[in-house]
Amino acid sequence: MSQENSENVEKDLTQEELINDAENAADTTTEAGIPSAEDLTEEQKLREEIAKEKDKFLRLFAEFENYKKRTAKERMDLFKTANQEVLQALLPVMDDFDRALAQIAKAEDEVLLKGVELIHNKLKDTLVSKGLEQVDIKAGDAFNADFAEAITQIPAPTPDLKGKIVDVVEKGYKLGDKIIRFPKVVLGN
Repeated sequence: MSQENSENVEKDLTQEELINDAENAADTTTEAGIPSAEDLTEEQKLREEIAKEKDKFLRLFAEFENYKKRTAKERMDLFKTANQEVLQALLPVMDDFDRALAQIAKAEDEVLLKGVELIHNKLKDTLVSKGLEQVDIKAGDAFNADFAEAITQIPAPTPDLKGKIVDVVEKGYKLGDKIIRFPKVVLGN
């Protein structure tokens, strides 16, 4: 019968009762500040043990929730940048296409130019659909080392370009929010 009562007491305990019991147990301490085993009743011992187990369970549950959140975030980051190596390998091909388009435009062969532009646009659209974006930097913008790489400095052609970007030598690209290739720029001195 006493076992059934102690089980019912365990089920009916609330957080408030646990706090009150802890305060009561603190009142029945010995001079050293440690409650003696004789002073605690069996019910108080059980309540203390339940409180410890509940605390242990809550900590374990919180740790597991943090683990789930962390792994979900890591998985999402991995999905966002899974194609990074492939996209980086294709960036020189995009650069070659840009240079080829510039040279073909000088040749004045409209049919050839239109064909190469179609292929270029198809490749560009495919890369954009995979999350690749061009970093938007142009001549005249203020230089920011977080978004561009300065490869050289030249005397500024005009006073308003002093300390600013004079020319963009190589385009930069980002995948999501991460820059995978910084644009290479020339600064005015």
